[in-house]
Parts: sequence; C-alpha cells; structure tokens
Amino acid sequence: MRDGARVGGPVRRLTGLARAALAAMALAGSALPALADGVVGAPDRLDIRGDFGAARFSVGIADDPRGQRRGLMFREHLAASQGMLFVYPWDGAPACWMKNTLIPLDMLFITSEGVVQHVHPMAKPGDLTPISGGSGVRAVLEIKGGLAAVIGIAPGNTIRHPAFGAGARWPCDE
Repeated sequence: MRDGARVGGPVRRLTGLARAALAAMALAGSALPALADGVVGAPDRLDIRGDFGAARFSVGIADDPRGQRRGLMFREHLAASQGMLFVYPWDGAPACWMKNTLIPLDMLFITSEGVVQHVHPMAKPGDLTPISGGSGVRAVLEIKGGLAAVIGIAPGNTIRHPAFGAGARWPCDE
C-alpha cells in the first residue's frame, strides 16, 4: 500500500511538534510519483518499528550504481513520508555524501537483518565529507532532515522491506 507514512502501534512521548510532523506525513501521499524522478521505479512501502511505535514511508530504490550516484541530488523538497533506500549487494561500510543535494537529510544505516545500526542526523546540503555508518551495512535510508529525531528513530529499530529478505528481524509477511 502506497499511502504515505503513517504511525501505528503504541505511540508514546510525542511532543506537539512530533504530532504535527506525523500528521503532515499522513497527508503527503499525493507527492509520491515525484520521488521516482526518472531514476528509480514506483515508490515502495517501507516500515520502521521502534519504541515510538511504527512509521511508514514511500521510498525510491537506488540499487544500481547510476541510481546510487544520483540519489536525491537536485531535489528541492522531500515530503515527510518519502525517502530513498540505497541497497547494496553485500554488507560493507558505504559512505554517502551530499554533493548537489539541496536539502538536509537524515541517513539511517541498516544491516542485512533490517536493523538500524546508526543514524546520522541533518546531513548538510552540498557537503562533500564522507558520511559512514560503520561496517556491516547493507542499506542506507535517506529521509527528511530532522525527522528521525522528531519521530524517535534510533539504532536498534527494525525495518520492514523486501530488500532485507528471509533473514530480516521484521519479515514482510508479519
């Protein structure tokens, strides 16, 4: 289902700002086709689960060198319900940069089991400094800058998406 990010489950300790951000996420679904931007296919559904409850995103997939090079470059806006998932063929220590990226991003570095290993908040637009989440990373999820803190996304949270396959801690069939 591609209906934008939603929060479900036991959502606790949310500030008024967090509630407003989550409401904006629920209303942002109309912008989803623009995420593809000719680089990736139609957006996929991706869910994140943690102490905050759960959040749903519509993500573009960058799983080849061309898509990974372009990423979210030149985008002037990213809705709170959108993101881009960079999927690598093996575990490693990928480093990301913000070349030609016009908006701040949060980067979530994810293991092959779909577990958030590291969150790099508010990557600066245009910064060429490599950003790494350490070794053992299979994918990187880029979302709107500051959103991870607003929602409460943290290391140890689990991701549900087909990219993480049979070994995922939160399988797609749940």
